Amino acid sequence: MDNDGKRINMTAGGLSSGNDEPRPYEEKIEIPLAGSEAEYDDFMFEPLGFEELERQNEAEKSFFVRQNAMKSKRQRKIIILLFLIFLSVMALGIYCIVSDILSSRNSAEQFSSGKSVVLYQSVKPDKADSGYIDENGKYSTEGIAMTVRPSIVEIYTYSDSSKETLEGTGSGIIISEDGYIVTNAHVLNAEGCHTVKTHDGKSYKADIIGRDSKTDIAVIKIKASGLSPAVLGDSDEVVVGEEVMAIGNPAGLSGTVTNGIVSAVNRKIRGKTTSFEMNCIQTNADISPGNSGGALVNMYAQVIGITSSKYASTTLEGLGFAISINEAKPIIEELINNGYISGRFKIGITFIGVKNTETKLAVEEELGYSIPDDFRGLYITDISEECDIADSGLKKGDFIFEVEGRPVEDYDGLYNIIKDFSAGDTINAKCASISEDGEIVKYDIQFELMPDTSGDY
Repeated sequence: MDNDGKRINMTAGGLSSGNDEPRPYEEKIEIPLAGSEAEYDDFMFEPLGFEELERQNEAEKSFFVRQNAMKSKRQRKIIILLFLIFLSVMALGIYCIVSDILSSRNSAEQFSSGKSVVLYQSVKPDKADSGYIDENGKYSTEGIAMTVRPSIVEIYTYSDSSKETLEGTGSGIIISEDGYIVTNAHVLNAEGCHTVKTHDGKSYKADIIGRDSKTDIAVIKIKASGLSPAVLGDSDEVVVGEEVMAIGNPAGLSGTVTNGIVSAVNRKIRGKTTSFEMNCIQTNADISPGNSGGALVNMYAQVIGITSSKYASTTLEGLGFAISINEAKPIIEELINNGYISGRFKIGITFIGVKNTETKLAVEEELGYSIPDDFRGLYITDISEECDIADSGLKKGDFIFEVEGRPVEDYDGLYNIIKDFSAGDTINAKCASISEDGEIVKYDIQFELMPDTSGDY
């Protein structure tokens, strides 16, 4: 169609105007152009032969629609159910919170109304029912502490009666109701002042009845009555492995109780000062400075030993010693009766034994010069003027190298030579002086052994 709305004929051979006549072999096809009022044929919109397929498609569409509808309905039901569950949980939670708040308020009102919590407390059963002591008379550790601690005292040693300078502290064992107390000799000062504090907190002035440095045992007395004396046991009955307890005042901590076992019996232990041997009980119960003079007791509340830090090891743990009570008992009795140990004697000298390189260097430092390497003996540092040896010709700074024909170089050697002598006996000795150039001048002396009642030797 041209601009005038004329229809254009399309033929098999090509285009022709509307005025041309169709040729015999040509099929006339009319195509409506835009803007015309021509109508489409029905066959262009309705496909031929697809009616059954279309019905199947419609059926399938209907099935899926129903399936989707059912699925949507189930989903809605699930959603509604979940929502109802959520609402139920929320409602239950709100109920619990409100209930707790109300309960708290009620509890607070109860406490504020004067009611209180009842705490139940009880005391230990009576001692007779508590097992502190069994049918054989054996105590528990609690029973030992309760029974023996009142028999242990604290001892304070001062340099003089003014009590301005405290020299040390120790322990003691009450052995009589009227105030006799046994302790270690090294706890006391022969020229000092001593105060005793008993378990009940009372303090007393103490007087020295007797002391013996050789055995490290001493007896003091306080003016008191009605005290609780300890019961002494038999140390010969002590066996290895037996349970024991030590009671004393280490570092001023009064009434300290430690426990352990008997590690060994009949140990011959030398004191650090005199080197005198004592028969001791070895224990792993803690024994520290301040425990000295305290008690080592068995589980029958009997004192079987007097603890002494002088016999304790300072380098090894769990190694302590107590003077066996059977060894101490005759010494205690003699100190009470005589004030000293009869038969004790003294030479009246203070010395350093030249026995090894260490002691040799100490002596050379005192002298200010060297001595021959192979020389051994006792270097004299002091001589007591009240003793016979002071008039024998021996001088300070000289040496004793032989006694009664036997060489000596330390305390043990000297003691072993003279231990069988008695006070008043005469002793022969060889001495020497050594000059700075190493010259040795030897000489002989004689001296008498002096009785010792001081307890210092």
